[in-house]
This record gives sequence, structure tokens and C-alpha cells, in this order.
Amino acid sequence: MPLSPEDAAPRHDEVDRIIDGWRRARTDLDVAPLAVFSRISRLSRYLEVARRSAFADAGLEGWEFDMLSALRRSGEDALSPGALMHETLVTSGTMTTRIDKLVARGLVSKNRSPHDGRAVEVRLRADGVARVDAAMERLLEAEQELLEPLAPDGRAELADTLRSLLLTFETDAPHGA
Repeated sequence: MPLSPEDAAPRHDEVDRIIDGWRRARTDLDVAPLAVFSRISRLSRYLEVARRSAFADAGLEGWEFDMLSALRRSGEDALSPGALMHETLVTSGTMTTRIDKLVARGLVSKNRSPHDGRAVEVRLRADGVARVDAAMERLLEAEQELLEPLAPDGRAELADTLRSLLLTFETDAPHGA
């Protein structure tokens, strides 16, 4: 079946218009990186809206999801505040405040370790599990919708390409990050 004129015409997004504008304004610049990074930046905004919605539907804020998610996927019964700091990349002061807020909401418990009375461990409570699971389910639904225009092979290729780029920055990334 022959392509219609609309299908045959090249499609342009907002980034194409931005690039064209810069090419006209600054003929001396190579604006090719904008074709990649401006699209990543714009897609990141759409993803952030989807994430906020998924978390709000589960009654969570983004930082709460990050904390509960680190606990849920750890495979451990409990994590130390230090392990949570490592997983969520926040300072010890921020971690203490976040743990206290999650304890106050009944999403986690904070107790002395039975193995070392000096150590503290943070454990998910039933409501924390329910909320992080609900948020994750809704997030994955939203992300599937965002990726819908791509065929499965295209998704895998994009993931591989982005991994290659990201690994140049994360050569010493911790496992599970």
C-alpha cells in the first residue's frame, strides 16, 4: 500500500524547530548534540509528570517512593540508614529526617538491630509495602504508555544505547542503583 503524502513527509518535533532556530542564529555552532539531549530532557519532563501522578495515586511523594522502593527491592528484611543513604544518594541529615517522617506516617519502623544494639535498622511496614507496590504498578503502566510508539525491538535498542551512554558516567555505580 503506497504511503499517503502525510506519511511520506518527514515528521518534525519541537526539538527540530529549536535546532533549526539555532542553526539560523549561530551558523558557527555544531548543534547536533541538541538532537539527542534536548529530546532526552523533554522526555524526562513527560516521565516526571507520569511519576508524580503514579506516586500521588498511591499517596506518596517522590522521595517517599525512593525510600520505600529501596527497602522493597533490597531483598533484605531491613536496611541500615547508611545502606539507605547509599541507595538514595542523600546526606545523613536528610536520611534521618526522611526516616522519621516515614515512621510518623506508619510506612516504616525504626528499631535497634537485634544483632548489634548500637545499630539501627529500618523495616517496611504493611502500609509501606502496599503503597510502594501500588505506586510501582501505576508507574510501570504509565511508562508502558510512554513507550507505546516504539516496537519491542526499538525499546531494547534504545535501552542498550542509553545504557552505553550512562555507563560512561557510572563506571563505579553501586549494584542495584
